Formats: sequence, structure tokens, C-alpha cells
Amino acid sequence: MDFGIAEFGYAFGETQVVADVAADFVPDPERIIGWGYTTFHRAPKDVHAVELATQAAEDALKRAGMAADELGLVVYATSDHPEYPHWDSSAALARELRTPLVQTLLLNEGCASGVTGLGIIAGQLAIQPELDNVLFVAVNRTSEFHRNRMTVNNSVHSDAAVAVILKRGYEDNRWLATSQTTDPDLCDFFRSEYGGSVSPLPPLSWNSLTAPSGLLRVQTHFDRDPKRLMAFVHDLEQRVVDVVDDACRKAGVDRADLARVIYINDGQASMREMADALGIPVERTNAELAAVHGHMGAADQLVSLGEHLERGELKKGDLVALCGIAIGMRWYCTLVRICPVPLPHVDPLSGPSRTT
Repeated sequence: MDFGIAEFGYAFGETQVVADVAADFVPDPERIIGWGYTTFHRAPKDVHAVELATQAAEDALKRAGMAADELGLVVYATSDHPEYPHWDSSAALARELRTPLVQTLLLNEGCASGVTGLGIIAGQLAIQPELDNVLFVAVNRTSEFHRNRMTVNNSVHSDAAVAVILKRGYEDNRWLATSQTTDPDLCDFFRSEYGGSVSPLPPLSWNSLTAPSGLLRVQTHFDRDPKRLMAFVHDLEQRVVDVVDDACRKAGVDRADLARVIYINDGQASMREMADALGIPVERTNAELAAVHGHMGAADQLVSLGEHLERGELKKGDLVALCGIAIGMRWYCTLVRICPVPLPHVDPLSGPSRTT
């Protein structure tokens, strides 16, 4: 399919300094600070995912000079708890944008959906030749009732949304291929125990701030065997390499052709390890951006892609891999060919689209 990203839009929660607030979340803040995050985004209590998504979408539409009624499809990708059960967040986003009758699509494959969604949209464009303009929004708004944003895994979870306008026939920032694979045996990793139909309510004594870390389930799964855990870490990295190579195969390119790899906003040590596994310098990843944004779930890769473009760090013809690991456990990659146009720079820490 021949389509590309015509414009980006952003919305960020309030910026907080990790070192200043880590002790509010964990008893050992030095461990969190050691991950290498400097700041992250935390939305006010009354600002939820759809509101962040709406802000990002309005920003993208304004930059593109488009109205909501020009959209043929609205796609909403989310990586945390929705505001309400039995509720379609994609429809709620369309309502906030005041679109007329429109197709909507809701994706919730965790952190992966902000990248794999591009492949799903490619499929929709393939079967709907009349579809030209698509709004794709990826959002993460951590529900602090359900999860401690600093103990889900080895990342500081952050609140943000990114919106992109996708156009058929658009030559800049073109989608090339998407690949993903899932290990079903690991599907229970990082799930939230309460709020679903099995256990709608937590015990009275339960609190997300004192609940066990999400990594405890991983350790228990492998019986705390160091050799099995090390083998799992190796598999985590190798499967990212495999899925990147598979996307390259589909696109008819080589991994050596990659100008930049945009991974999930992981800790700095993990970013270096992933760069080593892929055979690239860490400077050609999004490690620097990860440190200031925190892990924004499904929004990580598209935020980084937009900011690398705005900073002039990508040039015409560059090949970029958007890749990562998500609940499922799922490994995924989308390839984008860059042909950027000049974009106004918006500072994510003080720009006009930051939630206040």
C-alpha cells in the first residue's frame, strides 16, 4: 500500500522530574533513578486518555490544515485502562472531534498497537479504495488506581498522546511493511489483577502503590532460576531482531540499511543492549528522547519519529524501524521510509500542546 504520514500532533501530561517524585511511588527511589529517566509526563487527575487523544488529534488536524469531516477513518490505539468498561474509546474520540458518521477502529494490544496499527490501517486502505484520509491516534494514560507507574516493569510509565494524519499516495514518511509475532504462553505477564470480570474489585487492603511489581510474575514463571531468566532476556532481544529482519524482508531491504531504530522508551541500559543486539550505535536510537519522556505506552515510537523529524535528525531516503515488545507477549516492527518536509518544532516540555 502506498500511504504516508502527512502530519503529527502531540499532547503531553505535566512534566515531572523523576528524582523529585520517585519516592512517592517506591521505597527505593535510587533504583528508579538508575534506569536513566530524567523526566516523565503525568496527566492531572481529571485529564484522561480520550482528552489527551483529542488534544493530539486537533493539533495534527490544525497542522495539516484539515477539518474532521475530511477523515474517512478514525483509529484509536490505547495501552492502559479505558475510562469505562463496555465503551468504545474510538467512537468517543470521533465524538469529541465532531466528525459526521465515520468509520472508527479501536486497538488495545498494549504498547504494540501504536506501531502494529499502521499495518492494520494498510489493510483497510487495501480493501477500501475510496478511503484516502485516516486519523491514527496512540495514547497512554496510566490508571494509578490499577497500576503503580514505576513498578509495572523496568520503565517509568508516562501520559501522552500522538496523532498522525495518514494519506493515500503520500510520498513522505511512507509505510513499507509491518511484522509481528506473539508468544501466547507468556500472555499473563504484566496483566492487572483487578478491574476485569474475574476480579472486578480488589481486596480492601490492596493498593497499587504497595502491590507487587509486575516483574514478580516473570520471575515466578521461571521459578527464579537465573539461567532461565537470562535465557528469557536473550529471547526478548533476539525476537526484536527477528521481527525487524522479517519486516526488512517484506520490504525488500536489509537491516544494514536502517538509518535509525526507534524502540520503546526503555531505560538507558536496555536501550544500549537493544542497540547492540541490532548492531547499531545507541546514538541511532531514540534513547535520548526516552530519557526525557518516560514510557508513553503505545505513543512511544510515533512521538519519537515526529520529534526526530522536527529536530532534523532524519533525511530524505532514510529507512526507520519502529519496533518493540508489548504485553501478549508481542514483538513487532513497522518500517517507514523518510522523505521529510520541514516541520515546526514543538518542545514537548513547554510546547503549546502540553496538558496543563
